[in-house]
Amino acid sequence: MGALRVASSFKNVHAIMHAPLGDDYFNVMSSMLERERDFTPVTASIVDRHVLAAGSQRKVVATITRKDREDAPDLILVTPTCTSSILQEDLQNYVQRAVPHSQADVLLADVQHYRINELQAQDRILAQVVRYVLDKGRDEETLDMWKTTSPSVNIIGFFELGFHHRDDARELCRLLKGLGIQVNQVLPKGGTIDGLRKLTKAWFNIVPYREAGLMTAQYLQDQFKMPYIDRTPMGIKETTEFVRDIEKLVRVRGGDTRNYGVFIKYNWNYASQTSWFARSIDCQNLLGKRAVVFGDSTHAAAMTKILVREMGIKVVCAGTYCKYDEAWFRDQVNGLTDEILITEDHTQVGDTIARLEPSAIFGTQMERHVGKRLDIPCGVISAPAHIQNFPLSYRPFLGYEGTNQICDLIYNSFRLGMEDHLLEMFGGHDTKEVLTKSISSSEPLTWTQAAERELLKVPGFVRGKVKRGVERFARTNDLSVITVEILYVAKEAQ
Repeated sequence: MGALRVASSFKNVHAIMHAPLGDDYFNVMSSMLERERDFTPVTASIVDRHVLAAGSQRKVVATITRKDREDAPDLILVTPTCTSSILQEDLQNYVQRAVPHSQADVLLADVQHYRINELQAQDRILAQVVRYVLDKGRDEETLDMWKTTSPSVNIIGFFELGFHHRDDARELCRLLKGLGIQVNQVLPKGGTIDGLRKLTKAWFNIVPYREAGLMTAQYLQDQFKMPYIDRTPMGIKETTEFVRDIEKLVRVRGGDTRNYGVFIKYNWNYASQTSWFARSIDCQNLLGKRAVVFGDSTHAAAMTKILVREMGIKVVCAGTYCKYDEAWFRDQVNGLTDEILITEDHTQVGDTIARLEPSAIFGTQMERHVGKRLDIPCGVISAPAHIQNFPLSYRPFLGYEGTNQICDLIYNSFRLGMEDHLLEMFGGHDTKEVLTKSISSSEPLTWTQAAERELLKVPGFVRGKVKRGVERFARTNDLSVITVEILYVAKEAQ
C-alpha cells in the first residue's frame, strides 16, 4: 500500500504490482475514497498457478513493456505484495531484463514487506524515487540548481488516500501565499518526474506529517544544503510557531518578513475562530473533561496539544501505533497526559479506554468502533479512517482554517453525548438497549432480567459507566452472573 500510494500520487508514474488475485483492490479503493476524476491507476501482474509453473520472469517483463508502450509513463515502479514476497522471486533481475525494452525508467521498490509498515514504506519509497531522479539528473547535469529570486518552498508528504491530505494541501498553499511565499513543488500528490528535477530551486522544504517526507527532506538537506521545517501546523499555537519557523528561514536568506507579525495577528483574531470560542460559555463547560487520544504520531501528538493547551481538556491517555517513532512521540506529549500508550494492538487500546472511561475519544476508525460499544463519542483524527473522512466538502486540519474544523470536531464530540441524554428525556429515540459485552474479555458476563430492568432505571448518560463498573466488580470477584443484589453491592463498592 505504501508503494502504491507513492506511484499513484505522481502524475504519469505507473505502478506494476506483482501479486496474486485478491491483492489487486487498490484502484477500486482509490476511486471510491478519493473520488477524483483523474488518478493514476495501478496495474496488477497477476501470479497464478500457470505463471508459477512457467516462471514469473516472462510475465513481469511482458507487463512492463506493455504498459510502457500503452501509457508512455515517465517512470515505472515495480513492487511485490506481502503475499507474492513469500515466493522470494528475483524481481530486481526481472526489472533489469525489462530496462533495455522500455523507454521509461524502471525502478524496483526498495521495501522489506515483513519488517516495516505501509507508512514507513511510503516514506522510504518516496525518498528512493526522489534520490533516483536527482542523482541521475546530477550525473547528466540536467538539474536546475538556480534558486528562485523570491522565497519559495517544496511541500513534501501529501499522498493519495492520505487523511485529509487533499484539503490540507490547499490550505497550506493558501497560508504560504498569504506570506508571499511561492510554492515550488508539492509532492508526491500531483507531482511529476520533471518537477522533481526542479526541487533544488526552492529555498527550503516543508514536511507537514512525520509519517512520510522526512527521509526525502533529510536527503535534500544532506545533498543540496536545503533546510526543512517538520513542525505540523495543527492548532492555532502550532500554526503560529510554524509561521515563526518560516520567518526565521526567510530572514536568513535575506527575504522580507516585515508583514509576518500582521499576518499572524489577523489570522489569530479573525481567520481562526478558536481563540475566542475556547473562552466562550459553551467551551467553558468542557473544561476538565477527560479524553483519550490515539492515532498516528503526527495527529495524536497535535491533538493532545490542542486539547490541553487550547481547550483546557484533560487528556488521560495519549497514544500512537507508530512504534518506530516512540521516542519523538513521548517527547511531544510528555507532561500533557497521564498515560502514554504505544501499541499496534487495538484490543489493548479498547481495554484502556474501557478502564479510563473518558468523556470522549479522538482516534482512528478502530477507536470509533470501540466508542460505539462503550457509548462514548469519538472524533476521527487519523488513519485508518472511514469513507466519511474523505469528504467532498473542504475540511482541512492544517493551518488557521484547520483550527476551526478541529474545534468543531472537539466540541461536537463532547456535546453529542449530552444530546443523547436529552433525546432520551424527550422521547427522541429508544435508548433502552443495554450493552453487556466487554471489549476483549473471552468470557462475557450474564445479566439476569431483573438486573437489566434495574439498570434501565439509571439515567442514560451515565448508564454505560455504571454498567462497566458493575462488570469490572464482577470479574474482580470471579462472578459470572450479575443479579440485582450484585448490582447494588458493586455500586456501593464504587
